[in-house]
This record gives sequence, structure tokens and C-alpha cells, in this order.
Amino acid sequence: MSARAALAIAVPLLWLAVLASAAGAVYCEHRARELFIQLEALNGRRDNLQIEWGQLQLEQSAWSSPAFVERVASTRLRMAMPAPQSIVVVAP
Repeated sequence: MSARAALAIAVPLLWLAVLASAAGAVYCEHRARELFIQLEALNGRRDNLQIEWGQLQLEQSAWSSPAFVERVASTRLRMAMPAPQSIVVVAP
């Protein structure tokens, strides 16, 4: 095979390799951008969930406070503390 024939085969193969490499680079960049957009969306969702978690913790602490429970017991359930002479302490 002459050098001219080898060159005639090598040049198109090299062009195909360059085009494939360029297409691969474009695809990788596109995919990286898609993944970055997805990452930012997930980070935003995480931040929103952390805010909601903090609000739920505050709400839980408010609902479980003794003052709130006592207020609900007296207003909604019409419960009252018994008179001291009515209280019986049961020992084990």
C-alpha cells in the first residue's frame, strides 16, 4: 500500500474521529447542564422542606406546651382542676 493510499484512508477516519469527539463533547456539556438544573431544583426543594420542618417543629412545641393543653382542656372540654380535698394520691 502506498503512502498516498494510506493517507486517503487515514484522513477520512481522522475526520470521523474528530466529528465523533466534537459530538461527544457537545453531548457531555448538554448533559452536565441538565444535571446542574436538576441539582438546583433539588436544592431548592431541600431548602423548602427544611423550612417546612422548622415550622412543623415550632407548631409541635406550641401544641404540646402545658399552657396550651390546659387552655384547650378548660375552654373546649370544660375541664377544671378538682378541689384540693378531692385529690387522692395513690401510692404503689
